[in-house]
Amino acid sequence: MILINLLPHREAARKKQKEQFFTQLGLSALLGGIVCGAVFTWYQGQISSQQGRNSFLQAEITKLENEIKDIKSLQAEIASLRARQTAVEDLQGDRNLPVHMLDELVKQLPDGIYLRTMKQENQSVLLTGTAQSQERVSELLRNLANNSPWLTRPELVEIVSSSVSISNREQRRVSNFTIRATLTRPTAAASGAGGTATVAPAAVPGKV
Repeated sequence: MILINLLPHREAARKKQKEQFFTQLGLSALLGGIVCGAVFTWYQGQISSQQGRNSFLQAEITKLENEIKDIKSLQAEIASLRARQTAVEDLQGDRNLPVHMLDELVKQLPDGIYLRTMKQENQSVLLTGTAQSQERVSELLRNLANNSPWLTRPELVEIVSSSVSISNREQRRVSNFTIRATLTRPTAAASGAGGTATVAPAAVPGKV
């Protein structure tokens, strides 16, 4: 007997293939969604972890900035204290400068020289006086340049010859001079308080 299939088998096959296609498509979409969800979750975890590290670093940076501010404040206080200490040391050193200067002048003045005035401005000292001869002035310059630790770098400003009366009948030639020297402090200082002092004639005499 011959059997004849009168059903639309081609349409049934197409329908079955279509159902398989949509099933595979749905499974692929589901699998893709799962993969995307897993990747998204992993990235979110990485982002959260990085944000946590960033927050920690920012907190540490803020802490370090506060410590740096404290260090700068301490450095400023230390610099201020050092400046005050230097000022106090300079004042203590300057207090004894006139004494040392007068003592040094007495030591370095050669015979035959009399000082009339002495003026100090900061570290510059201006000396005016009278000498029996120009050789005495040269000797004073050498003494200040080579032997004096307090008065250094002497410079002859001017020297003028004149005559003084010793008695009614006798006159003597003398040399009036002006010398500038530098007063050296015991402690190094860029600037300091200066004063002006005037010595009466023959107040710091040399030996005649």
